[in-house]
Amino acid sequence: MSIASKVLTAIARIWSAFWREGPPYFLNVCKNVVATVEGWLYDQKRALYGIAVARILFGSAALGLLLTNFNTRFYTYGSGAAWSGQLEAPISSFGESGFFDFFFSIAKNDTSVTIFFLMMMILAVTLIVGYRARILLPIFLWLWIGFIETPFFGSDQGDNAMRIAMFLMMFTDHSARWSLDARRRGRNAEFSGNVFQKLWNGARVLPTSLTALWHNLAIIALACQVFMIYVSGALYKSTGEPWQEGTAVYGPLHTMRFGPWPEISELITTMGWTVAIASIGSIVLQVSFPGALLFRWTRIPVLFAMVSFHIGIAILMGLPWFSLAMVGVDAIFIRDVTWSRLANWFKKAAKDAPADVAAPEMKTVVGDKRNEELHEKVSV
Repeated sequence: MSIASKVLTAIARIWSAFWREGPPYFLNVCKNVVATVEGWLYDQKRALYGIAVARILFGSAALGLLLTNFNTRFYTYGSGAAWSGQLEAPISSFGESGFFDFFFSIAKNDTSVTIFFLMMMILAVTLIVGYRARILLPIFLWLWIGFIETPFFGSDQGDNAMRIAMFLMMFTDHSARWSLDARRRGRNAEFSGNVFQKLWNGARVLPTSLTALWHNLAIIALACQVFMIYVSGALYKSTGEPWQEGTAVYGPLHTMRFGPWPEISELITTMGWTVAIASIGSIVLQVSFPGALLFRWTRIPVLFAMVSFHIGIAILMGLPWFSLAMVGVDAIFIRDVTWSRLANWFKKAAKDAPADVAAPEMKTVVGDKRNEELHEKVSV
């Protein structure tokens, strides 16, 4: 048999084996993929601790913004903001939407603005502690959107990210962990009654598989939103010449608005390599963020780097509430087991600390009593 015949025979055998074994193997792979995806969506709710941390940090960011702007609320948000023309002809479409214009309608009344600030602070605290969060989050978001769009210069891109994230959060079980709602559900897990009574007491109404699917789909949508923010931001930066040259960070740090600590900014920017690393590194970090989450050995460093990146923005550029909101969004990518271990570590540390402090005090008291008794005996 010639070499050509042998080659053709081998090819024919391979082709025959492929058509005999290939389709079943491919079908089996598809079935396994579908089963894995289906199990991930239906078995249990994912990122419960992460979305709880996001709820807490969003509420903290909102409360911080309200507190830091309370003294200047009339100038920034109230009647004093008329100089910008925003109260007469709002630039934002939310001011003319007919649904989000509640704050626009009361912005000229300083008393109403004060009451609104206090009410929003209370709602922010309820989000932090997780009290009736499923009911109060939509109300808070509705009022927050109109409020944050009022000032001419008082908002930033962190408000947009937080607004989108809070909207998607409404479809998640964001108060299932670290909340007063979770404690109430634990007490009323076996509660029986009508639908409204179950809803009020936190008892289960819908099947677990359905609520898990709804929750997990919202988590996926939130993750995709984060990916789009980071990747699109990185791609947009990469088109700019300062980012390509590695000098983009220098400018903002030396402006009055984004340079709250001139001494620190001056110290950092005097070293060219730090400016280059911060400028080019931010692009690399953002564009590689989605892919780095696929593996544990890359997920931990990239999450640590991203949190450090936002902390740097908070300190050096004076944008703490923007950074807090973005860290809250990133919290969903940390595994529940990690959050659980971290919580257990803090509980153990808090439990052991009083005992360590109390022990020396008890020894001192006992020693003082013995000395007193000994002194009395000697005196007698």
